Amino acid sequence: MNYRHIYHAGNFADVLKHAVLTRLVVYMQQKDKAFRVLDTHAGIGLYDLSSEEAQKTGEWTDGIGRLLDAALSKTAKDLLAPYLDQVRALNPEGPLRRYPGSPKLARMLFRPQDRLSAMELHEDDARALHRVFEGDFQVRVTELDGWLSLGAHLPPKEKRGIVLVDPPFEIDGEYERLADGLAKAWRRFPGGVYCLWYPLKKGAPIADFHEQLKALDIPKMLCAEMNVRSDRETTGLTGSGLIVVNPPFTLKDELHKLLPELKTILAQDRYASQRCFWLRGEERPED
Repeated sequence: MNYRHIYHAGNFADVLKHAVLTRLVVYMQQKDKAFRVLDTHAGIGLYDLSSEEAQKTGEWTDGIGRLLDAALSKTAKDLLAPYLDQVRALNPEGPLRRYPGSPKLARMLFRPQDRLSAMELHEDDARALHRVFEGDFQVRVTELDGWLSLGAHLPPKEKRGIVLVDPPFEIDGEYERLADGLAKAWRRFPGGVYCLWYPLKKGAPIADFHEQLKALDIPKMLCAEMNVRSDRETTGLTGSGLIVVNPPFTLKDELHKLLPELKTILAQDRYASQRCFWLRGEERPED
């Protein structure tokens, strides 16, 4: 495994993923009962944007670097507050240097009763993740292939939870593996809220992936996608998507308000686009 998220931390894909993740955490906290976040590909938890690796790509400058001080409508500002307030809290001196990965971001929002299980396979990254959460009794870090956790770690003992699956997509067949992983997890924990991340790029089998997901016959699956540029002149990442299983009833309306503003702020050319629709659920996909 060669993927290191430090090169991509805080980019436009992280912005979409973390904006949605924080909305899911906030929704779960509407009930007093505890819940668990299972992060299957957790990374190192906290990223130094001034590091050589992050500066080498500079991807964060076109992601959180644009969003943090952007002019937002009141609605978008309120919806993004749980996310952006945590980023600002890590950078009290002003300049943007520290950025929270998914496990750190979720943990910053927790109440005393909430818990986190963070999986990371890369040996060095797992050690770094342990250091971030050392002594934190609300967090359990495990050096493990995150795909295995979709069986062994579900259902959580709290019986309520968010399962974030954010694989690196560095080998062929990851879209199929993501659909298969969801099928396995949902059989064990059908009441969980699942958030699956996937890349958008030229030649990606998105239509086939969506069909494979629909064939699972899971009752409610919401899809959100955002492209920041055209794929005509690049084979690299041009956007990202999320599949949310058992989404909060408020999420679709929230995303219809958020995505257009995020697209405008993060667009890298005039072909930027966004969409949000039911893959399976309350409406037909074309609605």
